[in-house]
Amino acid sequence: MNTAKRQKIKAPHNEDRLLLHSCCAPCEGEVLETLIYSGIQPTVFFYNPNIHPKKEYEIRKAEDQKFCEKIGVEHVDVDYDVRNWFERVKGLEWEPERGARCTSCFDMRFERTALFAHENNFTLFSSSLGISRWKNMNQINSCGLRAAARYENLTYWTYNWRKSGGSQRMIEISKREGFYQQEYCGCVYSLRDTNKWRVSQNRPKVEIGKNFYTPSKEK
Repeated sequence: MNTAKRQKIKAPHNEDRLLLHSCCAPCEGEVLETLIYSGIQPTVFFYNPNIHPKKEYEIRKAEDQKFCEKIGVEHVDVDYDVRNWFERVKGLEWEPERGARCTSCFDMRFERTALFAHENNFTLFSSSLGISRWKNMNQINSCGLRAAARYENLTYWTYNWRKSGGSQRMIEISKREGFYQQEYCGCVYSLRDTNKWRVSQNRPKVEIGKNFYTPSKEK
């Protein structure tokens, strides 16, 4: 683990363990390494029924599990209840990225994360979603805080994982590990809109399972 540019962070209430909702390996890599470097023990919670198609879901989940196993972090794999996800976002199919559909999606995923935290004696949880520059951090944090408010003594950590070089290390780690490089957010509507834009730019449509970060020489 390259810690040359990484700073230790402190969790709220000086907690030393955290439940981390993970969306994918590229986003979780920097978050997990910083947590471990800071003496905070993470448990990864993989709940992403939004990811479509199933092939894309399985690739992202496998990458997530593989990295957690490599660095010795517990990985909790949750049901792919895609039917419930479609019900949750019904009527929001044509909302733009970062709009109401995304809010509903985050709410669903964080509510399940908060429930697991409550049932398994975690008092702190967060998500790797916020490290992506494509996401609205205020939107994500609002959903996390709303989910945490359902339970007494549960806190959602709104830490900005992008700061202090986090965004750059995210890319560096992805290249080091040769992670799968997904080309759209995850859901069927994101894939639809991404392909529509690509066609308008005379670019080929997304090919599932084709692109990976080029591994660097650092191991």
